[in-house]
Amino acid sequence: MTPKIKILFDKERDLKNIWDNCNSKMSYGQKEIKGVSENIIKICQGKKYETCKPELEKVMKSTYKSPFIPLTIDSLTKGWVKVSKEYFKRLEKITGRKFQEREVIAYITTTGRCPYSPNQKIPYFFVNFFSNLPHSMKTMGHELMHIHLHNTDWWDKVKSEIGYDKTHDLKEALTEILNLEFRDLWLVKDEGYPNHQQLRRYIAERWKKSKDFNKLTKECIVWIKKRGVK
Repeated sequence: MTPKIKILFDKERDLKNIWDNCNSKMSYGQKEIKGVSENIIKICQGKKYETCKPELEKVMKSTYKSPFIPLTIDSLTKGWVKVSKEYFKRLEKITGRKFQEREVIAYITTTGRCPYSPNQKIPYFFVNFFSNLPHSMKTMGHELMHIHLHNTDWWDKVKSEIGYDKTHDLKEALTEILNLEFRDLWLVKDEGYPNHQQLRRYIAERWKKSKDFNKLTKECIVWIKKRGVK
């Protein structure tokens, strides 16, 4: 059975995600906070969530009333249904692992930060409200690939070899495979993070020579041990 992806909007989760975006450390070579106005950064940065929540909620009030939020949910739900079966078929074939979760929730968020949470009864991730449909579809494929790798034996095996932080680096870099094997499903490129570009090029090179995910993982571990992740 194809896993079910529910696309929802939750105001409280969005407000918290905006706050997290303003207060989290930059990841993987990012140099600026994504998709947040200077006004909102000023409201949130360096403050506790409960302290700034009332003002933040007031600023976001008109956005949360927008009819485009339910329209976005509807269009993304319909779009994902078109590719879902093929996406999971390819993902499982490429990685050699069955997708473990029956259901995952995709929460619409109004900020550029789209984290995922794999270790829940129902895993979830975020999709940017202001992205166009193809980019949002790509985000879904990207985050679902993370959840898939995180919740299979792959994660612990790699973590035992290179540690927690570099395992996160590798799972981000491996989304280069989306460009090589999935791009026809949403037509846009997964750009990745600044710190992973050399590793992504290496992944593309090795994948074109041998489409063996376990072999590729081992080659990447050797590459990371010698060169780091940049």
